Amino acid sequence: MSHTMEWNPETLKNLSQCFLNTLSTQPEPRRAAEKALSDAADTVNYGLAVLRLVAEHSVDDQIRHSAAVNFKNHLKQRWVTSSATPISDPEKEQIKQLIVPLMLSCAPKIQAQVSEALAVIGNHDFPKLWPALLPELRASLETALNGNDFASVNGILATVNSLFKKFRYQYKSDPILLDLKYCLDNFAAPLLSTVESIAVKINAAAGSGPGSVVTLRQLIEAQRLCCRIFYSLNFLDLPEFFEDNADKWMNHFKNYLTTRYPAVEDSGADGLALVDELRAAVCDNISHYMEKEEELFQKYLSGFVEAVWNLLVAASASPSRERLTVTAIKFLTIVSTSVHHGLFAGDEILQQITQSIVLPNVMLRDEDEELFEMNYVEFIRRDMEGSDLDTRRRIACELLKGIAGNYKDKITQRVSTQINNCLAMFAENPAANWKYKDCAIYLVVSLATKKAGGASVSTDLVDVESFFRSVIVPELQGQDVNAFPMLKAGALKFFTMFRVLIPKQIALALLGDVVRFLSSDVNVVHSYAASCIEKLLLVKDNGVQSRYTSVDIGPILPVLMTNLFGALEKPESEENQYIMRCIMRVLQIADISPEVASPCITGLTTVLNRVCENPKNPVFNHCLFEAVATLVRRACEKNPSLVPAFETCLLPSLQMILAKEVTEFFPYAFQLLAQLVDLNRPPVPPHYMQIFDILLTPELWDKSANVPALVRLLQSFLQQAPNELNSNGRLRNVLGIFNKLVNKPSTEEQGFHVLNPIIENLGYDVLSEYMIHIWSSLFTRLQKSKTPRLVRCLIILMSLFLVKHGNQCLIDSINSVQANIFNMILDQIWIPNLKTITGYTEVKLSAVASTKLLCESTLLLDPAAEQLWGKLLDSVVTLLSQPEEERVEDEPELPDFGEATGYQATFVRLHNAGKKEEDPLKEIKDPKHFCIALLANLSAQFRGRFPPVITRYVSPANQAALLQLCTSYNLVIA
Repeated sequence: MSHTMEWNPETLKNLSQCFLNTLSTQPEPRRAAEKALSDAADTVNYGLAVLRLVAEHSVDDQIRHSAAVNFKNHLKQRWVTSSATPISDPEKEQIKQLIVPLMLSCAPKIQAQVSEALAVIGNHDFPKLWPALLPELRASLETALNGNDFASVNGILATVNSLFKKFRYQYKSDPILLDLKYCLDNFAAPLLSTVESIAVKINAAAGSGPGSVVTLRQLIEAQRLCCRIFYSLNFLDLPEFFEDNADKWMNHFKNYLTTRYPAVEDSGADGLALVDELRAAVCDNISHYMEKEEELFQKYLSGFVEAVWNLLVAASASPSRERLTVTAIKFLTIVSTSVHHGLFAGDEILQQITQSIVLPNVMLRDEDEELFEMNYVEFIRRDMEGSDLDTRRRIACELLKGIAGNYKDKITQRVSTQINNCLAMFAENPAANWKYKDCAIYLVVSLATKKAGGASVSTDLVDVESFFRSVIVPELQGQDVNAFPMLKAGALKFFTMFRVLIPKQIALALLGDVVRFLSSDVNVVHSYAASCIEKLLLVKDNGVQSRYTSVDIGPILPVLMTNLFGALEKPESEENQYIMRCIMRVLQIADISPEVASPCITGLTTVLNRVCENPKNPVFNHCLFEAVATLVRRACEKNPSLVPAFETCLLPSLQMILAKEVTEFFPYAFQLLAQLVDLNRPPVPPHYMQIFDILLTPELWDKSANVPALVRLLQSFLQQAPNELNSNGRLRNVLGIFNKLVNKPSTEEQGFHVLNPIIENLGYDVLSEYMIHIWSSLFTRLQKSKTPRLVRCLIILMSLFLVKHGNQCLIDSINSVQANIFNMILDQIWIPNLKTITGYTEVKLSAVASTKLLCESTLLLDPAAEQLWGKLLDSVVTLLSQPEEERVEDEPELPDFGEATGYQATFVRLHNAGKKEEDPLKEIKDPKHFCIALLANLSAQFRGRFPPVITRYVSPANQAALLQLCTSYNLVIA
């Protein structure tokens, strides 16, 4: 194909054939067509040609639909400049001119795709770069309404809805408010006249018999879209136009909450859902007004409360109608927590709320059971605490909580009665009435009050211990782990929720039962059992002391691990994150003997090899690698003889990750390799040195996600194999990597993590030839961008260099860059920023190095340098005497926005593969004592010389602090 795609019968024929072949069931023609289209996408006017194909009514609808999807995806990738060839400006202009009329001429399925494509352009260009769009949509809307072309009306409204949605997801800012004003000026009045016009047409269609059902359905959908547009335009602020016309809007809203449309509602479930979606959209709007502008809304309030109430009682008794129920209850909840809570104060009303609204919505429905069986991941997401999904069960409990804010005793009394009634119903016939028991448990769990920030919960509804004993324990002791699974799940959830309140001896007695439920075939049940164990192991008494220790889980450890690994074999739980999180937690706490370690490492490696084929679940994968890191750390540190067996298991898997380029796992693999290198005693075995050489390939370092993990691995090699570093040009390569890292703001700190171990572990005879380049590179970087972080890293590096290789080597090597540059660095960088150093090891290192300069360097002991000497001492005293929070200002580090394009693997630190902090000055136990002793020793040699310098250059506060330090160590500076 040429570089520009011409539009002619030939192109139409070729493209049509390609799109037809992409629908083929045969892989060969399908792949060939996909490749041809992907190659053609780089040519100029490709998007325009595909759009024209979509517009060709002579072409089969299936082909046009496939082309419309391709067009939408093409715009997603290329409308905004990215790595793909962008669409040219002239082509963009032509697409914008064609797309609206074309969208309106398409059949609904194709129209939906084109409308989405239009929204892709709109998200970027609207309104500033596409001023013609809104006037064009407005004019088309008027024409379509007058011509009763409701398919087009809905196409236009759906597009406007997509364009205006952005106002719901943005913070208020001047540009956004300007865009909003433009949309209001152009569309607020037309929106109201559209709503009024559609309302008239709805009434006419509703009264004219069954022939107009199709029209009525379209009109109801149109009114729903108008409500969503209303929501977007009112989201950030309530505009004047809407406030001035509030009566009109509220009348329409109320009308849709109180009118039935039997012709549509009784024509099957989807008809009822259509009308309910309109009512739900109205509930969202009135809730918004109630929250934002309660004074304006109060005159409509009682009418709306009554309308919503009546709808809700009907909807709660129906098996479906979830969305309407949730939005209606939300509205009542907002009212119940406002100054108008008195509307709910009456005993009769409270009785009705618990009886007719809360209870029916908390009782399990068929669709809950279906979700429980068919999609356990989604069930848990909705059921577990903290989901932001509004389910009718949760939202019904939120209403009770809202009312309890003002009428706590009345609600507690009524709900307690309901709980007892439910349990009595269950007792009459447990097999048939198990859902009543589930309902009782759900109410206690959902209405529990959480203490901020902790795992602690409480409830006034029941006495937790006796409820646990009489209601929960019988379920947990049930011998059949697959019977009444929803009830078992509820019982496990209760145990998890109230774990802090249940005494240790009672909980321990039941732990074996919970472990048994790991072998249930029901995914939710074994997931909740794993979650229960994992959360129990995290319980702390008095905020510090772990309640359950290795001694407590020792007796059940073998069966616990067997059942956990067994659960990972069950269908659909192969990547169950709750199971893997539990494995990780148990390994962090249990006492790991070789008998446990061996099957665990084999089991984890098997799982690792499986997920490498197709990594899907990031949480599961993270817990898996964390579990491996924990096992390696805790088993091998206690018993180094296990290292070879662990290597035999793990190294092939880690090498496979690198060989097969499973890039998502690179950061994890490098951290685990670092752990294994650390466990080896020098000399490092040859197979690790192969990995060391792979580590030096520059391409690996291009991905920012890899860098921290690569640095961690490099640090291990530099510490364990410093001699090997100096052969085969490796040192030059490593310094090349340092240079690359330090010259990018996002990785500059990592550059120092590479350089520091080189300075620490290699002799000056090896380093000397490279130092001039290292210092030059750092000082050049400093001139370009003197960030606080770079300055701190540089001071720590110079301090490390000084304590390892002496102050003269430091001064000479820095001065080799430029004569006397050391004095300037000391004066402008080191002295003023010494006080910003944080971290025990870093403060110790820089204080000792600075004091050594003061006491041992001929440069600073020269009487001509007394001002530098005095200022440096002043900084040292600040560093030693002031607490961190007083001497360090929090400066925001700006993120580096340069690289964040497209999806990338991200670096996630494995806590258990972390590096133990090395202290280069282990022999100095008390850095303050060491520094003051050096100074006292110096002043004894030059008696009387330093007190005047101190008086002159050290601040009065620091003079006092210095005196106090001297006194506390019984030393003098005279």
